[in-house]
Amino acid sequence: MPIQPAAATAAPTDPSASRYDGATIVLHWLTAGLVIALFLLAEGWGFFPRDIRKAGQSLHVSLGILLAVVLVVRLLWRGSAGRRLPPADAGLLGWAARAAHLALYGLLVAQAALGILFRWAEGEPLQFFGLFALPAAFAPDRDLARSLIGLHNTVAWIIIVLAGLHAAAALIHHYALRDGVLRRMLPGRG
Repeated sequence: MPIQPAAATAAPTDPSASRYDGATIVLHWLTAGLVIALFLLAEGWGFFPRDIRKAGQSLHVSLGILLAVVLVVRLLWRGSAGRRLPPADAGLLGWAARAAHLALYGLLVAQAALGILFRWAEGEPLQFFGLFALPAAFAPDRDLARSLIGLHNTVAWIIIVLAGLHAAAALIHHYALRDGVLRRMLPGRG
């Protein structure tokens, strides 16, 4: 009888071995919350008077910087110390899940870069909750700013659609398949 690796034998006795570690879970839900808040701010500020809209845009920039930092920490954590779990699905579904995760990471990185470049193309500094500002790295360019904001908006919608599909898949796993996949990323003791 072949000897099983330690990780494979630990799963039945240690329920936490079938869940992501606490830092991964916190970073996941922080990312999700920031993405939703940023999207709602951007889609909603057109309904408000100019002074409130400006405050919303300032908050959007600050939360965008925070998302960029969370994303960097998340990628570093995932690449080093974060717990890796076996794929929930095999075959085509497993491939689709991995592709969706990679696409979300790539789109989030692109979105942060587009947001920063857009602000700079407008000649605006990156203000972080009024605590500090990163000045524009290049001269204002209105044509570039228009292109960048168009891309920024398009990528935002793609992220929301893909994240919605990701959430729907998690709910299908939880309520239809009842396979415990969603519990792997939920806070608590599992």
